[in-house]
Amino acid sequence: MADFSLEDLKTLRERLGTGMVDSKNALVEAGGDLEKATEILRLKGAKSNAKRSDRSTSEGLVAAVESATATTLIELACETDFVAKSDKFIALGNAVLQALADSGAETVDAALAAKAGNGTVESLISDEAAILGEKIELRRLARIPGNKFAVYLHRTSKDLPPQVGVVVAFEGDDAETIRSVAQHISFADPQYLTRDEVPAETVENERRIVEEISRGEGKPEAALPKIVEGRVAAFFKQVALLDQDYAKDNKVSVGKVLSDAGLKVTGFARFKVGA
Repeated sequence: MADFSLEDLKTLRERLGTGMVDSKNALVEAGGDLEKATEILRLKGAKSNAKRSDRSTSEGLVAAVESATATTLIELACETDFVAKSDKFIALGNAVLQALADSGAETVDAALAAKAGNGTVESLISDEAAILGEKIELRRLARIPGNKFAVYLHRTSKDLPPQVGVVVAFEGDDAETIRSVAQHISFADPQYLTRDEVPAETVENERRIVEEISRGEGKPEAALPKIVEGRVAAFFKQVALLDQDYAKDNKVSVGKVLSDAGLKVTGFARFKVGA
């Protein structure tokens, strides 16, 4: 039998979080060399990760962290809610989030290459995926610049980490109203801040569709332009935050609520796990 101590076995298990049998077998294969045993287990985990690459990840968490000039929001995905609510997965989310906040990464590719401990965010996720036995991926990342932020993280179940996350960068001083707007965003899921941000081709496609629908309904030809524009306006109320009816009072728009409170939204992001 290879020469290793119970302390070596304990160290290996704590280092990688692997089971007793796997850790012992790795030490035996490595002839008692702790570093080699670590390498064996990591390679084994990497092979397992490759086999899991085509699995779906519909569970996970959202998390956010603020700095003086930006707030970073992430979605970290896994396969099951069992893993999503585990301490190890939540700790991984926090570690990834902090590494990305420190790096200033703005894309997933840049985020995966960012430094995390002695490796990268990608290697950190890969190592933890091997331990947890599931496919884990950094699905989305948003870095919202600004000086003031409202962060709203919503739990859809008390047993799970937050599943919906919203970050709002703003100017003004009404903290209660801007938090309410962040809650509105979590529910209403706007895609753009203003109607002017909606791509022209998207608007024209919507106009074409509603015109076809209106003609199919037998609307009078003379009335079509007004009907079409009314339906396009309704589309803006679906996708543009400032045009949306306020969730707490659908008689006023979000834009009016913000204006009355002396607030201006300069940017926002919303992630929902699996969506």
